[in-house]
Amino acid sequence: MFRSRSWFGGGWGRPKNPHSLEHLKYLYNVLSRNQTVSEHNRGLLVETLRSIAEILIWGDQNDSSVFDFFLEKNMLSFFLRIMRQRSGGSSFVCVQLLQTLNILFENIRNETSLYYLLSNNHVNSIIVHKFDFSDEEVMAYYISFLKTLSLKLNVHTIHFFYNEHTNDFPLYTEAIKFFNHPESMVRIAVRTLTLNVYKVEDSSMLTFIRDRTAAPYFSNIVWFIGKHIQELDNCVRNDADHQSQNRLSDLVAEHLDHLHYLNDILCLNITDLNQVLTDHLLHKLLIPLYIQSLSSMTKLSDSNEAQATQNLNRVFNKNLNFNEHSQYDFINGKVSCVVSLFLLSQVFLIISNPLLVQALSWIILKSDKLMLGKGVDKLLNFYEVAKRDEENTHLNSDVLTDGSSSSKENLAEEPKNITDEEKEKLVSPTSDENFDKPFLETIFNALDCAENDYTTLFALTLLYAMANNKGVLPEHVELVLRPKKSLVSSSSAKDIKYTYNNNLVDRILHIVILSCQPSCRVRLVTLELALKLLVQLVMCDGKNILNEAHKSSIDTAKSQSTALLRNFYKSEEIFLDMFEHEYCDMSKGSLNVEWLCMDSALLLPPTGTPLTGIDFTKRLPCGEVERARRAIRVFFLVRDTVLTLNGDVETQLPLTNPQTSVQIDQALDLNNSDLIACTVAWKDGKNKRRFLVIDIMQLILVEPDPKKLGWGVAKLVGFLQDIEVTGDQDDSRCLHITIHKPLSSTTGNRVPLLSAKFIFDDNIRCMAAKQRLSKGRIKARQKKMQHIARLLDIPGQSGPPSPAFVGAGLYGNRTGRGIRDNRPLFHNVRVPGFAAPRRESTPGVIHRTDADRRRKDTESPNGTIKKETRSREPSGSRAKSREGSPRMPRPRSEEIPLELIKKSPASIIDMAPKIAIIPRPQIVREEVVNENQKVVVAEVSSSIETSFIADKSTPKKKGLVETI
Repeated sequence: MFRSRSWFGGGWGRPKNPHSLEHLKYLYNVLSRNQTVSEHNRGLLVETLRSIAEILIWGDQNDSSVFDFFLEKNMLSFFLRIMRQRSGGSSFVCVQLLQTLNILFENIRNETSLYYLLSNNHVNSIIVHKFDFSDEEVMAYYISFLKTLSLKLNVHTIHFFYNEHTNDFPLYTEAIKFFNHPESMVRIAVRTLTLNVYKVEDSSMLTFIRDRTAAPYFSNIVWFIGKHIQELDNCVRNDADHQSQNRLSDLVAEHLDHLHYLNDILCLNITDLNQVLTDHLLHKLLIPLYIQSLSSMTKLSDSNEAQATQNLNRVFNKNLNFNEHSQYDFINGKVSCVVSLFLLSQVFLIISNPLLVQALSWIILKSDKLMLGKGVDKLLNFYEVAKRDEENTHLNSDVLTDGSSSSKENLAEEPKNITDEEKEKLVSPTSDENFDKPFLETIFNALDCAENDYTTLFALTLLYAMANNKGVLPEHVELVLRPKKSLVSSSSAKDIKYTYNNNLVDRILHIVILSCQPSCRVRLVTLELALKLLVQLVMCDGKNILNEAHKSSIDTAKSQSTALLRNFYKSEEIFLDMFEHEYCDMSKGSLNVEWLCMDSALLLPPTGTPLTGIDFTKRLPCGEVERARRAIRVFFLVRDTVLTLNGDVETQLPLTNPQTSVQIDQALDLNNSDLIACTVAWKDGKNKRRFLVIDIMQLILVEPDPKKLGWGVAKLVGFLQDIEVTGDQDDSRCLHITIHKPLSSTTGNRVPLLSAKFIFDDNIRCMAAKQRLSKGRIKARQKKMQHIARLLDIPGQSGPPSPAFVGAGLYGNRTGRGIRDNRPLFHNVRVPGFAAPRRESTPGVIHRTDADRRRKDTESPNGTIKKETRSREPSGSRAKSREGSPRMPRPRSEEIPLELIKKSPASIIDMAPKIAIIPRPQIVREEVVNENQKVVVAEVSSSIETSFIADKSTPKKKGLVETI
């Protein structure tokens, strides 16, 4: 009844140190006494196997005698004996055994210890053992064990697995049986294992793989990929309403895995394997299934176009009457044009092996209808002939350059299965215009996006992928997808002539111009890719080689994109925020075409609803806000392309340049500047005394500079347009201010830079700060809107750029440590908290000096009265004209005591004699008779803010104030 609960039966005779040779001997005795697996001892065996793996890993790093004892007792034979048993509980023990072996081989670092474990061929016996793979745990641990073993392969350990005498390689042959396993983890493990095997540079082993396994294995892979493509095509065909996005995403991801796996094999540059793999891919997959689906715009592809058009017309509330099922004629052995373009784009974006992509690119760009009807073998024979002719041409040109003539012996032997007529057709110098290329014609026809851009996007991706694939010969894409440079001899010197594909550029420019229309159905990603391809087509040696007609077309597109955005200018309150947000979002990076082709949602017909979860740039806009966003992005894309083609640098964007603004810890000259003292109370409970400075575009919190009197150090900086100010209902001296971080290309979310309570000395300063912050925010946004108006060529917005961009605020010349400037930092030099009299509501005050000056100003030198026009100007222009004029500092005598402000408005006339006012400049002088029949002089300013009434008679003493 005192029986222990441990697996080892009470621990009698068990060593106290679990990491020791004695403990391994103890575990060996446990295995010896329990060689038959049963329901009673299976737990004991599992714990014993786990402990053995732990001790062996410890011994690998600390005590070599542990492995000596393990080999001496041949303990791996116990493992095999346990596996081969079919008694109850053996499957449970097999799982632990495979896990133990996996952990053991994964953690051993000593090569000698590894050789010990791989000796006696016990590991190969474990590999070929017939496990119960219906058990998911057994399957998972078994394939993981094989992958771990493959990671240990090198030129020294390969002989433990590959037996050259028996021509047997169980690690590889057993693994490739699971290449088509339903579990993706198993398939990925098999691919990893095969790559690890191919990397080992052992000629006999590679010969075995080429002769015994390469052809059947690669043939099965190609068949599996083809079956997978048919399933993907069926999914696209039957999901016009975006109901199977998850399934489609899995199929596209699986196809990408296949292509990356094939590319990894090809990148190993094993000539024999590459030849076998390339032959299978070209003859059984890429040409018959991928390329020949482009032979014509079949009814199947037309049905996809019809689906896209119907979907788009549902979005735009247009009804079309047609029977969508009548066009579903499935073509055996082919897929839809959309799927074919998409898959070929992925092939050229991922695979760069010259042996493969050169054949594909030549067939797509150079083959004609005569070659098309001959079959795959004939098509490849035509390619081989053209390839040899190109090599001979280069060889002959090199020989002629050296001064020697070429001989017939240097020519390559022609294939016997091509007739003389076909040979003459192939090598004849036929012009491109007369050369009917069905595959290229299909791609060009797909660029027509009058109805929608469903196929246009994939045609552009394929053209871009072929043009930028490093394995494609320049001769194949020259003059088709790249500009051609040639030397033209003249009487004086040799000139360089640039030519490009006019037909393709015409089609791309048509896409660009169509994208600038208000109701077009071209997605933003299609426009961006079209412009990206256009730049590659017409830029050569850093020069723009567009002809005048095409230059006029791109200028037209720029004008139309500007006009399109002009329609949304100020139509939404958040227009400025959208403008800056879209610019920052686009500045994060250019379009990555390879990432674009990973998106399975592009295979479905274009939609205009965000409910599908598709990114905004990959679908059509929904609502006015998204249409405004699209117009902004179209403007940016076309503008950037025009600048690139003209070789210009962007100087007007972004609207805010943080690098030229005041930065944190920057010293500022604050002499004669408005400073509002406040206490900033953070949410964490910290309170700090700061001075609030409000610039044209920025809010700055400063603390006094201890080194220079009148200078301050910026401790927090935020843009006025990004602030939110709210009052405190409980305390009239407090403001709650939130400052958001400015948008940038690195951060997409608007997170608060500061959210705190500002406590001022009194409510007057609090109100002054709130008013200045609110007005500053409005003015800052207005300046940026004016800047946008200048970009959009809106009339009446000419002038220099706003300070938001050029960074030339009032602080521009006052931030240096070595320069002291006594000019005030800001125009307004009044101290917050003190008020000035309202000049428009103070009757009975005579400004005699102003009257004399106004009389002189209005009289011309010949005595005639000048015509006054300033009073007829709009108030906005008058306010602007007064902003730049110098202001005289107001003396203390002009200030109104605080206690007088709190009185009722009726008391203002009574206290007029108490106010002494220095004469101020006025503009208009009028005679007014008041209700007491006394004649007074009313001095009316051109500003709405000022209006004074005074006596018309000559003052007794010039410069004094006379009251009635």
